[in-house]
Amino acid sequence: MVRFNRFTLANGLRVIVHEDATTPMAVLNILYDVGARDEDPSQTGFAHLFEHLMFGGSVNIPTYDEPLQRVGGENNAFTSNDITNYYIALPAENLETAFWLESDRMLSLAFSEKSLEVQRNVVMEEFKQRYLNQPYGDVWLKLRPLVYKQHPYRWATIGEKLEHIADAQIDAVKAFFKKHYNPQNAIMVVGGNVKTEDVKQLTEKWFGPIPTGEKYHRNLPLEPAQTDERRETVSGKVPLNSLYIAFQADERLADTYHTTDLLSDILGRGQSSRLYRNLIKEQQLFSDISAYTTGSMDKAMFVVEGKPLEGVTIEQAESAIWQELNKLKEAGVPDNELAKVKNKTESTMIFSEMALLDKAMNLAYFELLGDADLLNKETDQYLKVTSDEVKTQANNLFRKENSSTLVYLAERSPEVGKTESLEVEL
Repeated sequence: MVRFNRFTLANGLRVIVHEDATTPMAVLNILYDVGARDEDPSQTGFAHLFEHLMFGGSVNIPTYDEPLQRVGGENNAFTSNDITNYYIALPAENLETAFWLESDRMLSLAFSEKSLEVQRNVVMEEFKQRYLNQPYGDVWLKLRPLVYKQHPYRWATIGEKLEHIADAQIDAVKAFFKKHYNPQNAIMVVGGNVKTEDVKQLTEKWFGPIPTGEKYHRNLPLEPAQTDERRETVSGKVPLNSLYIAFQADERLADTYHTTDLLSDILGRGQSSRLYRNLIKEQQLFSDISAYTTGSMDKAMFVVEGKPLEGVTIEQAESAIWQELNKLKEAGVPDNELAKVKNKTESTMIFSEMALLDKAMNLAYFELLGDADLLNKETDQYLKVTSDEVKTQANNLFRKENSSTLVYLAERSPEVGKTESLEVEL
């Protein structure tokens, strides 16, 4: 049980306070309700670009990290298709420094051509290194548009095209900030060795004067239900062939989410999972295989991905995966196997309540879902799932007409091919 208090400022900033006197530390976490799904299709990658720009200094504080380091603090951030999250961890006695820094850049982020150029180049380099020049790095650039045809989930957080970042102009950047970075679009969680009344005073002092801003009303295109099997085959300089089968799944707030999440654990969580046990250990078809759901706010993906061993054809690998999926559809899951997976999930939830930063980020996320107290009900939601519900959901998800398959083939150089053929002949 994660206990907390909450209040809301007049400008719309929602604040959650988790008091924990067992630690000398404090965390200030701010979640902005903006992700890659909120971008203009002609200006993708802006949410992630902004994550970098927010560390580029404000009008009043040119270097964000310097004053934080002086008080023993550290910070980081991440962007997803749904949210952008920033956090600071520091000794609780220096908490006001975190309030000063975060409120200042929410109010008066510096917008200079120089800062934009620096961060634009950083993001472009990240695009190249992590997505274009890294083995399998471009998988999500190819798989997402295969699964999504209407919804902005069809592009990755980094952006759809490198040119969108390269062409980012200062006016468009300012407009994005004004639209999304304001108190009513943010949720702040303060946790650690703090008192709610002290947090309330600091929040009023540093965030209270910030204007509310204009309300952003999200109106995204709905992704239609998939009715046709989709396939794409690509090749690249990767060490092994790789196979990705994605299924459209329900959104995070759907009643079926917890069933779907457990289904992914049954198939792909750890060495006791079905895919590992049957396709790696017993049949020795894959070197690596996993299953997971993206848990997106809107229509999500359930993905099975694996790397077949040398000598195993894509056809054999794909057939083996479908055999495992069909077993679940036909026979379901025994109660004892489901209980083991539930126990693992319950342990994960308990451990997440031990880390201060995890608690802060989870409270912010569940508040975005509708109520931070949903965090305390999450374990029960998993424990309530029945074997029959798992079987029903397997039948809902694992249909050919609901599948998008990406085959990633390893390119072979002529020299490698000749060597292999000579060895066979000898």
